[in-house]
Parts: sequence; C-alpha cells; structure tokens
Amino acid sequence: MTHIPVLQEEVVKYLDPKPNENFIDCTVGEGGHASAILEKNGPKGKVLGIDKKLRLKPRERLILAEDNFADLKNIIEKYKFGPVHGILFDLGMSSWHLEESGRGFSFKRKEPLDMRFDAKGFLLTAEKIVNYWSKFEIEKILQDYGEEKKAERIAQRIIEARNLRPIANTLQLAEIIKKAGAFPQQTFQALRIAVNDELNNLSKALPQAVQILEPGGRLAVISFHSLEDRIVKKFFAARGEDPSFILLTKKPIVPDFGEIRANPRSRSAKLRAIKKP
Repeated sequence: MTHIPVLQEEVVKYLDPKPNENFIDCTVGEGGHASAILEKNGPKGKVLGIDKKLRLKPRERLILAEDNFADLKNIIEKYKFGPVHGILFDLGMSSWHLEESGRGFSFKRKEPLDMRFDAKGFLLTAEKIVNYWSKFEIEKILQDYGEEKKAERIAQRIIEARNLRPIANTLQLAEIIKKAGAFPQQTFQALRIAVNDELNNLSKALPQAVQILEPGGRLAVISFHSLEDRIVKKFFAARGEDPSFILLTKKPIVPDFGEIRANPRSRSAKLRAIKKP
C-alpha cells in the first residue's frame, strides 16, 4: 500500500524549513514528511527520524533512531544532533501497522492480540489486558482511552467470553464487542493506547521538544483523536500565555475534501503548531 503523508503541504508551511536548518521527525514512519522537509533544507540541513520500529534506511542528510520519542532529549544527545529548528509529531498509525505488521491493530483480519508498536522491552499486550485484567480495569481504559459509551457492557461481555475460552485473536474480540452492541474501533483504540502508553509518552515529549528547539524554532503536532488533541491544545495554550511564544494555528488545521477523498484515514487529523521565542 502506498503511504500518503497527512497534511504534508501544511506541515511544510508551518515548520517553514530553510536551507541548512535541522529538523526532527519524531514519528518518521515511511518518511513522507521527512522527505518533504529534506527537499527544503538542503544542501546541509539534516532530519533526525525517530520511530519505535524503523522501516526506512538512512540516506544522505537523514539520520535514523529506533527509539521512543518520550526519551527525546537523550536521543538527540546520543546522536549529537543539533541545532534543532523544527520538530514534528505525526501521531497517526501508519498503513504498515494496519496492513502488514500482523500485530492485531486492525479488527478486520485475524491476527494475534498484540498491539505493541515495538515488542522490545514491552511485556504488556492487548491479549493480557482482555484475558487477565479485571472488569473494572477494562471498563476504565475503554472509557478513558476509547471514550466508549458502552464500556461497561463490553467489559462484561469480555469477562463472560474469557470464562469460556481465552480471547486469542482480533476477530474473536471484534465479535464480542459487536455482541455488546458496539463498533470495535473505539475498543481497539483504547487497547492500543494502553499497551503503548501513548498519552503519557506524548505528555513527556512535548516539554522536551520546546526545550530542545532553537529560538524561533517551530513545533508541529498532528493528532488523530480527541485525547491526543486535548493534550496538545492544553500544552500549546499554556505556552501561548507567554506573549513571546507565537501560536501559529489559533484553530487546528484539518484536511480538505480532496485529501480526505484521496486518503480517508486523514479525515480525523488535526494539525497544531507553535513558534518558540
């Protein structure tokens, strides 16, 4: 499947890369945004691309780090990368994770209930949550991370199903959710967020990003659900109380109809950007 970077033109506009400036793509994925930046920041500007599971290979002016962006400061120290003029977080899942990883991110095909972006060092899986966590714990993550209105009913159905046999794969879980009268997407989102500690990682990374940026540097974040966007909005609003910071997007930038038609997964994307004094 062809990878289509979300809001690519808008990312380039708000990061505004100039020749010889350096940037960090904290979720480099297939490299779409990084490539667009590299077209603008030559001949000596570089991009540090970070991802928990790299699928790219290093090339001229592109440095790659297989790591968690929650450890951003240590990563740039390790690679001696800087000065940093712009940082991007694209918090969406790549097509590779959904279509090729085999880790159970999609409820449309039969796969193990893993949902880890990176299996190294991470012991928690979605299979462990649905088979061993209490009803209260499952209900809470469905409410908190999936904003699922039928969380209690789904949690009860999960308990009843696992008492008969272990819940082992995605199709089995999806069927349980449907029997509870719900659509699987929100439950799968909640499990993925819990397994990968996504919201905590974002909350840890944003202050580091602002600290790392050079004066005049720009930070852009693309979120895909309200929980992420709420964290970004609150963080940017707090920076905006300092008149020396400039909110580049008073309202989030969203894809136009043409982009949504070409890439339906972009429909929930929201881009926010800020400029450091």
